[in-house]
Amino acid sequence: MTATASAAGLAALLVMIAVLGGYGRRSACTTSDLLVASRGVTPWWNASAIGGEYISAAAFLGTAGLVLAYGADMLWLPIAATAGYVLLLAFVTAPLRRSGTYTVSDFAEWRLGSTAVRRIVTCCVCCIGWFYLLPQFQGAGVTLRVLTGAPVWAGWAVVVTVTLLLVVSGGMRSITAVQAIQFWVKVAAVAVPAVALLGMWHMDGSPDPTTGGPPRFERTTRVHVSTDAAVTVPADITVTARGRVDGVHRHGEATTLAEGRHTIARETEITFPDGTAVPHTERLPAQDGDAWATPFGRGEEHGLFRTCSALLAVLLGTMGLPHILMRFYTSTSGTTARRTAALIPILLALFYVFPVLYGTLGRLYAPELLMTGDTDATVLLLPQRMLPGPAGALLTGLVTAGAFAAFISTSCGLVVAIAGTVSQCARRRSGVTAFRAGVVFALGAPLVLLPRIGPQGAAGLVTMALCVAACSLCPLLVLGIWWRGLTAAGAGAGLLLGGGLAVTAGVLRLFHGPWTGWTAAVLAAPAMLAAPAAFAAMVAVSLLTRHRVPRRADRALTQLHLPER
Repeated sequence: MTATASAAGLAALLVMIAVLGGYGRRSACTTSDLLVASRGVTPWWNASAIGGEYISAAAFLGTAGLVLAYGADMLWLPIAATAGYVLLLAFVTAPLRRSGTYTVSDFAEWRLGSTAVRRIVTCCVCCIGWFYLLPQFQGAGVTLRVLTGAPVWAGWAVVVTVTLLLVVSGGMRSITAVQAIQFWVKVAAVAVPAVALLGMWHMDGSPDPTTGGPPRFERTTRVHVSTDAAVTVPADITVTARGRVDGVHRHGEATTLAEGRHTIARETEITFPDGTAVPHTERLPAQDGDAWATPFGRGEEHGLFRTCSALLAVLLGTMGLPHILMRFYTSTSGTTARRTAALIPILLALFYVFPVLYGTLGRLYAPELLMTGDTDATVLLLPQRMLPGPAGALLTGLVTAGAFAAFISTSCGLVVAIAGTVSQCARRRSGVTAFRAGVVFALGAPLVLLPRIGPQGAAGLVTMALCVAACSLCPLLVLGIWWRGLTAAGAGAGLLLGGGLAVTAGVLRLFHGPWTGWTAAVLAAPAMLAAPAAFAAMVAVSLLTRHRVPRRADRALTQLHLPER
């Protein structure tokens, strides 16, 4: 029943996307239509579309998973994500729109007069977009696997196919209506089940999940481990196992797991009696009730540094996300761009109330996710766990539609940003032809990387993308808009240093390891070091090359800061 409801929810979403995308596709025929929707999007429509882009796999699935695993300290991430738009409103939106350019790389060349800086910015946009696309594809695969049993690649195929057809056919004009409506689909998809589940928890009389020691199985629970796992058992427990545990094949007999580390082979089923503490996968620290509710109590090495560095990445990275910045180019003027940015924190605050409830309730009703590591599946599993039967299946279908709305909406925005930037950099070719080639290029790279990186949390992957943006495009925009003395050499040095450090850290984290100590902390969250280094490099090199300040710098800053007629 759950699989049928999930398939029905996905089908309904795809029909809605086809109708809305077709509406925009009929009028999209020029480069301006494809890249900036002819600069005619109103503030409310644009704010809803930006909300649709920003609420990605990390927000829809990852936030609840982080709260389930790490607790109240992770609430700072959605706060930082929302606060980032306040900085965007104050420093970037209106001046960027007044520049009259199409993309961030266009702005860099217009402001600094350097094709070399344009190429570096184009590389940064591609890296940010690819890091951000990875969790969208991975989240889609996890969603279909958990709810329908389909192979992981089926979720990737759905998102890639829909994104390709939608973006190639209509570009920004085609996806604007889709993203704006999908934002409200996502709000409804988390709000309606959350309210219903909260009512069920109240009537059920279950204990407060934020107190009372480490999470425990409230009832006899069978856990299916789909991939090889290493878990930490907090206390001696007796379970029934069918599969390979600690290298020994079990045939359903009672097995004692001593306190400490154990390995579990894929396709193993373990039944835990009620009242036993939940083992944690090795990459998630076990936390008791008090630590779960304590800020910065993540139980990781150098947790305070990691948390503060991640917050800085989210806060500054929001100012440099290319798919969000392109949205402000679609505004009719700098004033409407500012109004758009002012609406976004309100819309995001409305959404972020609900994933927190899922993460909290997950400690009671889906604690085995801490053992399997599939914490991103919290939102997907809770409706059927708490409301077995048709009601739970209906809510699961709604959640499935919301999840795929998040994957597709964000993927469309990212692909438009990458394709637009690449096509504008290849201006010798036809604009529409180059844009469509850029779409294929944007989707192909993450598909090549995805099978090689293994399971990763959506929030961690998105934070990597935000870190690259915080260490590259954010310094460029802030200094390029507000400081006359920025030179092409200074901008290039800062982009290469900050962006290079962030990209290197992300690649090492994905493809090498495991790391420990300060190495692991810095690779996981390098923004605290790389972002100040990028700002410092831009300022220092610009001062050393002050004689190369562009001649049109004064005129450019006047255009950026004076109101339009």
